Amino acid sequence: MSKVFITCALPYANGPCHLGHLRSTYIPADIYARYNRMKDVDVLFVCATDEHGTPIAVRAEEIGKSPKEIADKYHKMIKHDLDSCNISFDYFSRTTDKVHYEIAQNFFLKLYQKGYIYEKVIQQPYCNNCKRFLPDRYVEGICPHCKGEGARGDHCEVCGRHLDPIQLEEPKCLICSSTPEIKESKQYFFKLSHFQEALKDWISNNEQLPPNVKNYALQWIKEGLKDWILTRDMEWGIPVPLDGAEGKIIYVWGEAFLGYISSAAQWSRKENKSWEDYWNDKAIHFIGKDIIYHHSIFWPALLMGYECKLPTNIVAGEYLSLEGQKMSTSKNWVIWAADFLEKFDSDILRYYLIVNAPLTRDTDFSWDDFGRRVNDELADVLGNFLHRTFSFTSRFFDGKIPEPSEFDEFDEEFKERIMSIPDVVSNHIENFKFREGLIEIIRLAKFGNKYFNDKEPWKAIKENPQTAANCLYLCNQLSKTLAVILTPYIPVKSSQIMKIMNLDGFETSKWEKANEFIPSGHEIGKAKPLFSKIDDEIIEKEKEALYENLKDDVNMKNIISIEDFAKIDLRIGKIIGAERVDGSDNLLKLMVDIKEKKLQVVAGLAKKYSPEEIKDKQVVVLVNLKPAKLFGIKSEGMILATADNLNVLSAETANIGERIK
Repeated sequence: MSKVFITCALPYANGPCHLGHLRSTYIPADIYARYNRMKDVDVLFVCATDEHGTPIAVRAEEIGKSPKEIADKYHKMIKHDLDSCNISFDYFSRTTDKVHYEIAQNFFLKLYQKGYIYEKVIQQPYCNNCKRFLPDRYVEGICPHCKGEGARGDHCEVCGRHLDPIQLEEPKCLICSSTPEIKESKQYFFKLSHFQEALKDWISNNEQLPPNVKNYALQWIKEGLKDWILTRDMEWGIPVPLDGAEGKIIYVWGEAFLGYISSAAQWSRKENKSWEDYWNDKAIHFIGKDIIYHHSIFWPALLMGYECKLPTNIVAGEYLSLEGQKMSTSKNWVIWAADFLEKFDSDILRYYLIVNAPLTRDTDFSWDDFGRRVNDELADVLGNFLHRTFSFTSRFFDGKIPEPSEFDEFDEEFKERIMSIPDVVSNHIENFKFREGLIEIIRLAKFGNKYFNDKEPWKAIKENPQTAANCLYLCNQLSKTLAVILTPYIPVKSSQIMKIMNLDGFETSKWEKANEFIPSGHEIGKAKPLFSKIDDEIIEKEKEALYENLKDDVNMKNIISIEDFAKIDLRIGKIIGAERVDGSDNLLKLMVDIKEKKLQVVAGLAKKYSPEEIKDKQVVVLVNLKPAKLFGIKSEGMILATADNLNVLSAETANIGERIK
């Protein structure tokens, strides 16, 4: 029997799960795990909460609790969220478990002994008031590249640049707000640069990697890999297991990956099986696209150094926005999993988040679209087909599968589609095209409704009983097939269909049995409603509650006078040149023609538009902005775009240079 090791990105234990987490990572991984179990693949499906790092440590200090108390609280909430959505992990652990500490320290030691980890004295900010060095989020200041305020010691949210804490301008200790001084500190670095060519070869030649992972990783490879600092000066974390390294911990990204292994190791001890057999056969990581870099560069390099087999594939789900805007937990523009699942069935959430868009494309959660799809597709298509099939079988054939006779051409076509659908869906799931598989299922259910309507069994039972018998025979076969192949997607509803059909004696847990027909004479139960429609009033209430949350966050202090507004000079410009800014994920350098002159503008639009896509667009430009330097490039204006989705405000029919009043 073949084996597969399936992991989900470790949820960070500083908050509960929201719908974006479920869509990008956990539901797709669960579909894949459930499907493989049905295909007689021996599955090991693991995850853990990621419980170290500065965000938890900082939060704990701010509210006067220990980091472990914070982690305990959110581990419990996260596990409840995932259980409520029926994510079928074989083991779900924590990176604060003793086993994880042991594995992480041994992993670090082996890399150190092999010469892939080395000591280096570097400069770091030190707070004399707090008496400690300030790693990562313990220090904030102004980004040296884009001058964005609130840049953290490791990252600037404005331009997307990775930072070193000592690069910050006007740095402040996040805890006491004092200005730190720069001191020397001994740290440990991983020789990431050593693996540049090996990583390039692995990424380039791995036909399993999807394009969104491969392209992003190769871009980083192209820019050249630098050695990676692997330790921090702080208390919360896994201590560095070396003499002379007291007070230092392993950087969270240096040990969080190993949560996959430590969770599997704990499962191994419980089940008395070897987790290595699963990893060495086939390992699949499901992650969100925000951590592609870590999983396609850092993690494989660490494994190369340790001489481990590399993962077979990395499946990265794209972002989920909310009502057309980027989700923001700080602005309360978010739907928490627990809140949603208190009101709606987990299966309709699983259905909607998968059918909405391919996993490799950003998509949006809309309450109106959610209600429409549940009502039109689950209730009116799938639920209606099943309910009519069971009701008419009970009414016309005493609840027993009728005996068929010779099929006509339409019957044969319907039968053939029933027989072929498991292979069609299987092919999509095998290739991580979960949405496409689900769409094929709904398409066949629609065809089933058409077949039922055209055969008119309510009339045929009087005029041509055998036509009615053939119809209900085949419709019950499709109902059974749907129950099996929908199991990875909507496991609770699938189980309910099987219960109505009294399928306990059939091998419904095996995918290969999905199109095996039920014998005539088999008795089914009474029809029961499977999918309830959602009233428009319920959808409206959810929308109102969501927008009320956003209102609460609006800051009215930023109101300006009409005199201030009159100073703004907005013109229509045409983008005549565009290129990426080296070293930034976010920025494009644009040349904009506003008729009377040409302006060079550095704009944070690279995640939305390629240079080719934005060139020749007519846009709205703020032209009387004081010039500033971003990444050392002079920027003489600002392109107007929406804040969350980065859609530029276009004016294709206006004249170039025309002023907006």
